[in-house]
Amino acid sequence: MRSTKPKKTVLVIVGMPGAGKSLASSVMKARGIPVFISGDIIRAEARKRKLEFTRKSLGELMLKIRKEEGMGAVAKRLVPLVEKTRGQFVVYEGARSVEEVDELRRKYRVVTIAIHASPHKRSVCCL
Repeated sequence: MRSTKPKKTVLVIVGMPGAGKSLASSVMKARGIPVFISGDIIRAEARKRKLEFTRKSLGELMLKIRKEEGMGAVAKRLVPLVEKTRGQFVVYEGARSVEEVDELRRKYRVVTIAIHASPHKRSVCCL
């Protein structure tokens, strides 16, 4: 009999800025689960293209790659990183579209974790 490797599970954390996504992913990272952050993937692409790391240039790059390659472009860049990890679980913090989640579902089991915090709580933490 041929044994098949179980699919990895990607825990996709979504939420508004300041809602607690980073806190949740840091807990998972402390437990040894690899964590990938959408912004880090954009910064890696900027590094490849030798772009400055400014808010404006990174924002423009994010829009450009999504316009050229589709809304799942960042998730496509995540797949090879997930493939290099050991273990069954991986965290992806900061998905920006359903298409990113769909891109991951093509290859992995996906669990979406939505973190909510009231606008008041978010404004207090993010000032």
